[in-house]
Amino acid sequence: MKNIAILCSGGDVSGMNPAIKHFVEYSIQKNLKPYFVYNGFEGLIENEIKEATYSDVAGIINRGGTKIGSARSQRFMESRYRAVAYYNLKLLDIDMLVVLGGDGSFRGLDIFAQEHDIKFCAIAATIDNDIHLCEYSLGVDTALNIIKNAIDAIRDTASSFSRAFVIETMGRDCGYLALTSYLTSGAELCLIPEKNYELAHYESKFKKEMQEGRNYFIAIVAEGIEQDSQEIVKWFEKRVGIESRLTVLGHIQRGGNPSVYDRLMAYKFIHHAIDALLNEQANSVVCYTKQGFEYRNIKEIVSQRKELDKELLSYLDSYNV
Repeated sequence: MKNIAILCSGGDVSGMNPAIKHFVEYSIQKNLKPYFVYNGFEGLIENEIKEATYSDVAGIINRGGTKIGSARSQRFMESRYRAVAYYNLKLLDIDMLVVLGGDGSFRGLDIFAQEHDIKFCAIAATIDNDIHLCEYSLGVDTALNIIKNAIDAIRDTASSFSRAFVIETMGRDCGYLALTSYLTSGAELCLIPEKNYELAHYESKFKKEMQEGRNYFIAIVAEGIEQDSQEIVKWFEKRVGIESRLTVLGHIQRGGNPSVYDRLMAYKFIHHAIDALLNEQANSVVCYTKQGFEYRNIKEIVSQRKELDKELLSYLDSYNV
């Protein structure tokens, strides 16, 4: 019986627990002994590695976050600590590793596999949905639904008090959450890192709409835009002439009951990851693309930044250039 382990790295997402549950079930089905690495790469260094059983994953499919914890490990960036991590895996005769994480986690994993004899398969799990060649990352659907609910609730207050609300989503380098939420919420303004904008162009447009009867605005902005979100609030008040408020959604976007879609995709991702390790397709990333599931070499994934879908970008109005 071969040994296989799973860990979560970087920011948590809803969908990790369903993935962890199926990891245990499918590993045992494939005659593998499953192990949990607690607290990401830090857990590898600290030897927080334990054998997992069915009882460990009972009742977790509906929970957000990750039962086994996650972390951002500065120490894992140093070769001496990566050597310790590898030693701890070899103590338990673990030579297969499934990693749920994002771009930074993948870069660390790539270096780790170059230095040491470990087979891995990575799964994109980040609400930013910013992994190159991946159409969808685990947790994105739940995050979008949380944002949708927040925008719908805020609109009630915006219309009642005749205010503009600036709603900030996560997305330091990628505007996927903001753009998708804008297109599906009926918001009036969307600002993302991928598109330049001129607020002055919106000023006359919004003033005209107010003259014609509009009494509130919803603006969706990604946290990574040039200006601070509070500056957009001030712009609405000083230049457009409407009372404004800022709502930073923050970490509520990471948590919550995983959506049906994220649960289903977690199941499929794990299936493909374990199959890859058993079928000599190690050191790859399971990508979900427009063509379906594909295995990509991790170097190909970390070599470039993801670009937003050109079709989605084309839907932004002409004031974004």
